[in-house]
Amino acid sequence: ARCLSALEPRRWPGLLAAALLGQSIGVVAAQRFDAVAALIGFAFTLLALAFGVLLSAWLDRDLDALKRRLDPEGVMPRTIPDRILEGRSVWQLGAGLGAFALSAAVVAEILVPRPGAWWGAALCMLLLAIPSLPPLRLGHRGAGELLEMLAIGFAVPWWNAYLQSGISTPAELAFLPGFALFTFAVALAAGLSDEHGDRLGGRITFTTLFGAERVRIAAEGMLIGGMLVWAAMSKLAPHIAAWWTTAPAVLLMSWLHREVAKIGRSADIDTPSSIARYRAALERCIIAGVTVLAFTLLGHLWIDR
Repeated sequence: ARCLSALEPRRWPGLLAAALLGQSIGVVAAQRFDAVAALIGFAFTLLALAFGVLLSAWLDRDLDALKRRLDPEGVMPRTIPDRILEGRSVWQLGAGLGAFALSAAVVAEILVPRPGAWWGAALCMLLLAIPSLPPLRLGHRGAGELLEMLAIGFAVPWWNAYLQSGISTPAELAFLPGFALFTFAVALAAGLSDEHGDRLGGRITFTTLFGAERVRIAAEGMLIGGMLVWAAMSKLAPHIAAWWTTAPAVLLMSWLHREVAKIGRSADIDTPSSIARYRAALERCIIAGVTVLAFTLLGHLWIDR
């Protein structure tokens, strides 16, 4: 149970949604479904996330310990300072899962086969790990949210699309800019939940730079912006999207967005429980929309046949 907690299972649905979108793009681009590519893609995605989470816990252990020491009540429990796992176990488990992730990419090169899949996988893992990597520690200098957008919004779905299709730049990647705005919104919302601890530890995030209220406005702006991009896909890229390709996802997200807006405007929005509900509602809205779009894309392929 402690090991599972350290792997942050709450983040799994969001990354799996990114993989699902990429796999769907790959199926449409290739006009066929490869079960082996799908299995390897989802396995790699989870392994890469676990690697990134554990590596960050190891590299940020001193900062996490400082934040917990300065405010033990206000800062959430951390993997190493709170002995959820021992530091050595975190490092060893992270390295092992990282090796398994790269091994999955090597297997993909051989079985599917997909030349260069290993390099693409390494890029995904680097983007997931680089926020905490010394000496720059870009995630501590205000770039963490942008790097998460690049990793989850572009790299992970692109790699899954390539794995499924064998095409490095399929036209259907045009759906990713809208998705990247969604992942940026999630990254911004994540900073809200740890604002106090980040300020205590001297970590720079969008929330510590601009304040919680502005970041909430920006997160909802990214959410609405992504929906608008998807809604306009039939005009922006009519060769890959009809109006009904994105309409179900956009309509569902518009409905779910009402809860996000309601929580964001509540009087107690700055309390930890309300921030958690806000973040959960935002993620639920995005995951639902991405899932619907992924299956609508597959339906588009079936109708075209």
